[in-house]
Amino acid sequence: MIKLLIATNNPAKLREYREILRDLPLVLTSLAQEGIDLVVKERGRSYAENAISKARAYARASGLLTLADDSGLEVKALDGEPGILSSRYAGPGASDEKRNQFLLHRLQGIPWERRRARFRCTIAIATPEGEVQIVEGTCEGVIALEPRGKHGFGYDPIFYLPQCGCTMAELPPEVKNRISHRAQAAQKAKRILNRMLER
Repeated sequence: MIKLLIATNNPAKLREYREILRDLPLVLTSLAQEGIDLVVKERGRSYAENAISKARAYARASGLLTLADDSGLEVKALDGEPGILSSRYAGPGASDEKRNQFLLHRLQGIPWERRRARFRCTIAIATPEGEVQIVEGTCEGVIALEPRGKHGFGYDPIFYLPQCGCTMAELPPEVKNRISHRAQAAQKAKRILNRMLER
């Protein structure tokens, strides 16, 4: 059975990938399981650049087929912020809660109809030889007026989905893993992985 390295140290993200990709004939492994402590800085100017640099570096370091992603939240009223800076938006080392509060503070006084937002995820799949393929997924929503829900991570508690009538953090994980930006990108990634396995 072929191993697929999921290049993340975020346990919540790893859980989501294990769930979404569970029907592939692959053994999913993590950086921690492989004993890889290499840190790849996100210095790119786009999600794709960051995802590709991580996928290539970890595929080289591990000798394994590697999946890496970069994702972010884009708020229309903030001209696309926080975007690729989503994880560092409230400063280095800030908790998810701090980032959510910082974003809500930035949107203070902005009416509901102007709080449209989009989650975006770019996945890069790299072979140890350096071949890379990328896919993208998006999920449209609105920034809520306050955090709600206990599931998920990151900006999920303030990302309201009009079609579901709740925030991303209020969705059961199995529903989120069908409709989220990461789920959309991962479904496309599955097609690439299946083609690679056929080779």
